[in-house]
Amino acid sequence: MGHETEHKSFGDPDETREFRNGKAEILSIGGAAVGRMTFEPGWRWSNDVKPIAGTDSCEVPHFQYHVGGQLAIRMDDGTEMIANPGDVTSLPSGHDAWVVGDERVVVIDWYGAGTYAESGS
Repeated sequence: MGHETEHKSFGDPDETREFRNGKAEILSIGGAAVGRMTFEPGWRWSNDVKPIAGTDSCEVPHFQYHVGGQLAIRMDDGTEMIANPGDVTSLPSGHDAWVVGDERVVVIDWYGAGTYAESGS
């Protein structure tokens, strides 16, 4: 079976998961889930998503393009980075992240969006 043509927009996502200081808009397309994550100033995974996920750190791996804002990321092994607009990050399971400064962070996530901000993730 061949690949089918599909066209979707984040203007009309298939699903929106809201959490404190942010949201995840999910498109199901091409047999996968793509997410647009929006994090408001003050958002931090360990404060705002951890209660939903129920894990000590984010266990969802990500492959993300950073559209806007600055996102600080700390891996469980202590590795830290700040992602800026135009950056691409590949993150394995086991990390925390937070918005740096007073600008909204927007990322497009091609891997991990399907289970983000759900129990156990």
